[in-house]
Amino acid sequence: MGNKSSLILRPEDIKEIQDETGFTPNQIERLFSRFTSLDRGDCGTLGREDFLRIPEVAINPLCDRIVHAFMQDSHDDRVNFRQFVKVLAHFRPTKPKKLKLNSREDKLRFAFKMYDLDDDDVISREELLNILQMMVGENIEQDQLNSIVERTIIEADRTGTGNINFEDFCHALSRTDVERKLSIIFLS
Repeated sequence: MGNKSSLILRPEDIKEIQDETGFTPNQIERLFSRFTSLDRGDCGTLGREDFLRIPEVAINPLCDRIVHAFMQDSHDDRVNFRQFVKVLAHFRPTKPKKLKLNSREDKLRFAFKMYDLDDDDVISREELLNILQMMVGENIEQDQLNSIVERTIIEADRTGTGNINFEDFCHALSRTDVERKLSIIFLS
């Protein structure tokens, strides 16, 4: 490749990442190139500020939740390349050779975590309201948002707890093409 990424990303690393994520070697090299371009500190990890330099992330109303998803497995609010690629693997289209990271259930769990703001394994009314407010901003009146939240909880909460657990979430999305909606085409 001729750049610093080819000196750091060894063939055995590429093979391990390919086995874990399902990305092709070419895709891994391209993702590594993107990763190193975001790594302004040249320290081999990305922090919140690095993610916010990605225009598509910075303008997304769920920007904080997206960055949180990348930082989920981090111990110091920084992610290395392997952690970065593992999060991106959630968005690979599902293939016949199923990898855990992009199965329907794992895509649903990833989406569920976007709503579960306090990581307590349930989506409360307050969390759902907060996410909807992030998504629509000032475009919908508060009364309408509250009504949407109440109807969603009533329809999705099959256990009667007043919250949405993961099983409720999966059931509510059972007719949704999650595999397509939570997939990004990564060029080879």
